[in-house]
Amino acid sequence: MKNDKMKNQYRVNEQIRVREVRIVSDGESTVMPTRHALDMAREQGVDLVEISPNAQPPVCRLIDYSKFLYQQKKHAKEMKAKQAKVEVKEIRFGPQTDEHDYNFKLKHAQEFLNEGNKVRAYVFFRGRSILFKEQGEVLLLRFANDLEEYAKVEQLPKLDGKKMFLYLAPKKAGVVKKSQQKVDREKREAEARAPKENVEAADAVPANGGLLANAKVSPEALKALKGEE
Repeated sequence: MKNDKMKNQYRVNEQIRVREVRIVSDGESTVMPTRHALDMAREQGVDLVEISPNAQPPVCRLIDYSKFLYQQKKHAKEMKAKQAKVEVKEIRFGPQTDEHDYNFKLKHAQEFLNEGNKVRAYVFFRGRSILFKEQGEVLLLRFANDLEEYAKVEQLPKLDGKKMFLYLAPKKAGVVKKSQQKVDREKREAEARAPKENVEAADAVPANGGLLANAKVSPEALKALKGEE
């Protein structure tokens, strides 16, 4: 069906019934009677393909029609591949996620955002764990704060049934992926900093500024996030 639709977009050979056409080839163009252009196409064993019917006169190429359709299809596929495709990547937490799992998922979220994707992080409350919803809110607020360099908050933590969702969007449309050597080096540096960062995690949110300065969150969650008693 797609090939048939593409074929119907162009007039070929005897379907071209104007008096004269402009033949383009290798950056040059020549206006000539259509019957002369058809004779040239037959002599070269190719087709006369009208590529710009609204021009005065219409623009044509001398090319094998099957080859021309293949080139058009390939070009359309390349253009589609270049279009920015934003996906929503999910990150799942439990209300009592440990530090190692948290850092692992934080790294994945950074990669998703760097590639131009959105992130939907959520805490799933199983059974009576819904009683710890404030703990889940604290976790998601910390997650948003730790990703402040990479993302902007589209929706602050919001409970929906047994899940509390946080939506993040990348600050940049996308970046070139880092080399494996750089990724490995940054991984070693991150592992070396981890013990110190874990101790200071409670002080990560500034009291009067930063990503959550104007966030409408529960006082209990914000207090817990700042490490206050």
